[in-house]
Amino acid sequence: MAGVRRDLALETTLVAKYAAMAGLLDERARRLWAAAESRAIGYGGDAVVSAATGLARATIRQGRCELEAGVPTTGRLRREGAGRPSLEAAQPGLKEALDRLVDPVTRGDPMSALRWTCKSKATLAAALTKAGWSVSATTVGRLLHDMGYSLQSVRKSREGTSHPDRNAQFEHINATAEEYLEQGEPVISVDTKKKELVGDFKNAGKEWQPKATPDKVLVHDFPDDAVGKAIPYGVYDMARDEAYVSVGRDHDTPAFAAASIRHWWLTMGRRAYPDATKLLITADAGGSNSYRTHAWKLELQDFADEFRLPVAVAHFPPGTSKWNKIEHRLFCHITANWRGRPLRTFETVVELIGNTRTSTGLRVKAKLDKGTYPTGVKVTKAAMKGLSLHRSDFHGDWNYELRPRGAS
Repeated sequence: MAGVRRDLALETTLVAKYAAMAGLLDERARRLWAAAESRAIGYGGDAVVSAATGLARATIRQGRCELEAGVPTTGRLRREGAGRPSLEAAQPGLKEALDRLVDPVTRGDPMSALRWTCKSKATLAAALTKAGWSVSATTVGRLLHDMGYSLQSVRKSREGTSHPDRNAQFEHINATAEEYLEQGEPVISVDTKKKELVGDFKNAGKEWQPKATPDKVLVHDFPDDAVGKAIPYGVYDMARDEAYVSVGRDHDTPAFAAASIRHWWLTMGRRAYPDATKLLITADAGGSNSYRTHAWKLELQDFADEFRLPVAVAHFPPGTSKWNKIEHRLFCHITANWRGRPLRTFETVVELIGNTRTSTGLRVKAKLDKGTYPTGVKVTKAAMKGLSLHRSDFHGDWNYELRPRGAS
């Protein structure tokens, strides 16, 4: 019994010593220190030291042998050749095999089994093991890092075929907008934001919530389970850094787009520009405000007639919608403001859009448009001939003006 108490006391003392010294010792010094303590204890010392430090008894015995033989002054921690050999040395060609799996097309192997597979570390390790290599997913990750690979997503940067007059149109839009702004005339950027399903659905992003209390939504985003589809059409005032967003729930048509511009003018624009003599709209080449759509021009003509205000339109070339000001001055901030929030009702959509703010002072007014906008409305040739449409000398299909009918 006394012997047991003695061993427990020794072990407790050694635990305290080891805790104080472990961080200062390298592998060799740790081994020699444990051997010296074991030798000082005497019979049964290896067991006591091993229990206190967690070192293997074989390691402690090796340290005692080194102490008995004399401790040489050397910079090595292990004897020559000790330690596990690297995988590259044990399995020559492993890196090359992994390289062929990761990028089969550029490495000359278009028939690779993983050509159309998500290449995770586990998948790559399984494929290498099947081919006869011995490697773990963790090692695959280390090898990929050493070979210069990293996790990357697909980047949107290629815009497809570029129109030969693309840059010239950009310069035309910029010059026209600057001219209007210098004269104190309103310049707006318009577009339809991505349509959103309204209902108990997941919305991308995260927001701060009390721990372990996530907002629970449906597992699947089936359109049949939706309350409806929100169609936000935005009108961004470039000079005043403010916007109006009309949230529709029917269809994204030229009539809906023009109604949104009309609502902006009645609620914000006319008050901000009481002396306006003309209006400039910059818009994408497609969608409800497409330069090819006759109904869009007809709706703008009605606007010009109603408010006796000439409306000039400048469209961005096809495939360049991301350069439209409204995309990075308004829509991106709306997306950031409602991240992680389920859009359960139309009222939620309107409130989140209306409360969007930025450090530069952006102000947004949003309203739900309960109107109906049927699709497939035909515009007759007679109606088109009746438009007061004046095309620009430069790309008249992209740049034109609709003047109030009856005006000189």
